[in-house]
Amino acid sequence: MNILVCNAGSTSLKFKLYAFPERTPLAAGRVERVGGDDAIYRFEGRGVSISTEKQSVPDYMAGVRRFLSDLGEISIDAVGFKTVLSRGYPGVHRIDEGVLEGMRASLTVAPAHNTAYLQAIGVFQKLMPDVPLVGSFETAFHTTIPLERRVYGIDWDWTQKYDIYKMGYHGASHSYVASRLAGKKRVISCHLGGSGSICAILEGKSVDNSFGLSLQAGILNANRAGDIDPFIIPYLVAQGMTLDQVVTGLQKKGGLLGISGVSGDMRHLRAAADAGNERAKLAIDVYINGIVRYIGAYYAELGGLDALAFTGGVGEHDARLRAEVIRQVAHLGLKLDADKNARDEEIITTPDSPASAHVIPADEEAGVAENTWRLLTEGEGA
Repeated sequence: MNILVCNAGSTSLKFKLYAFPERTPLAAGRVERVGGDDAIYRFEGRGVSISTEKQSVPDYMAGVRRFLSDLGEISIDAVGFKTVLSRGYPGVHRIDEGVLEGMRASLTVAPAHNTAYLQAIGVFQKLMPDVPLVGSFETAFHTTIPLERRVYGIDWDWTQKYDIYKMGYHGASHSYVASRLAGKKRVISCHLGGSGSICAILEGKSVDNSFGLSLQAGILNANRAGDIDPFIIPYLVAQGMTLDQVVTGLQKKGGLLGISGVSGDMRHLRAAADAGNERAKLAIDVYINGIVRYIGAYYAELGGLDALAFTGGVGEHDARLRAEVIRQVAHLGLKLDADKNARDEEIITTPDSPASAHVIPADEEAGVAENTWRLLTEGEGA
C-alpha cells in the first residue's frame, strides 16, 4: 500500500509518499506561497530532483496536481492528512461527511488550520474520489489525558453542551517522540517551532499537553500569545477595541512577535538580541520561562523524569535555548554535555546524568502514515 501524507498550511502544501508495510519513503514534495505567482516548488522522487521558484500556483488544486504529475506512474492507495480538530472525532478516522461536519463545527477553535485542511481534502475528493482519505487528528495522541486535567473550571453545563475540554495538539510529533523513547517511562517532550507545545508522556501515553481547547494556550508561539488571563479580552474591548481586533492580535500579533516587535522567528530574534535589542532578548526569556514552567509542572505530574526531548525547528537547531532550558531545570536530574549539545547530537547529556536529554528530528508525516496504515488494515479504533 502506498500512502501519501498531506500537510496543509494556509499558504503551503507538504507531501510525503510511503510504501507500506515496509514504511519506505518513495517521494516528497512541497509548495510554498500557494495563492500567487511567486510560489516555490520542490520534488524528490523517482530518482529525480526538481526545484523551481516564481511559479504560478493559484490554489491547492494546482499544487496537488503539480505533485501528482511529477509522481508519474506511482500509484496512491490512500491519503493521510495531519488534520487538527473535528468535534466528536478526536482520534484517527476515515474522512466522511460526519468528520467534515465536525471540522466545520470547529472552525471557531482552529480557523486557520481547519480551513486549510477542508480545502485540501476537497481537492483530493475531486481528484481521487475512490481513494480512502484518513484524518489523523492532532488530538488523537491526547485522548489518554485524565479527565481531571482536561476539564476547565467553568459551568459544567457549558462543558457538556459545548464540548469544552483541553484537547491537546501536536499529537503526531509527540507520539513520534514517544515511539523513539519507548524505553523511557517518564518523558517530557518539547515541540518547539513556529508553533510550540510541551507534552507529559507516561509509559508511551500522553497524560498532559500545554495546548487547551484551542492552539492559543500554552507557551508562546511565533505569533500566538499562549497563556493569558482571559479577562484581558473584555478589558481591551472596554478600552474601545473590537472583539475581532483583539482576537486577531492574540492570534497573529502576539507571542514572540508581539513582545519583541521584531519577528516571530527565533533566528531573527537571536540576531536582534545579540545586537542589543532588549525587547528581542525579553521575548526569548519569556519563551524559555514558559518552557521551564511546563517542564516543572509535568515533572510533578509524572512523579519524576527519565527523559527530556527537544523537537521541532527551534528544538532541533537552537543549542543555546536547549542549554538555557537544561540549566534552569538541572535540579530535575539533567547534566548537560555542552559539546554534544553544540553539535545537535541525539543525546546531549552526560553518561552519568540521572535523566537524559535528547534532540529528536520531527517526523510528523511518518506518524500520520503509520496511523493511516493501522486504521485501514486493522479498522477504526486500532
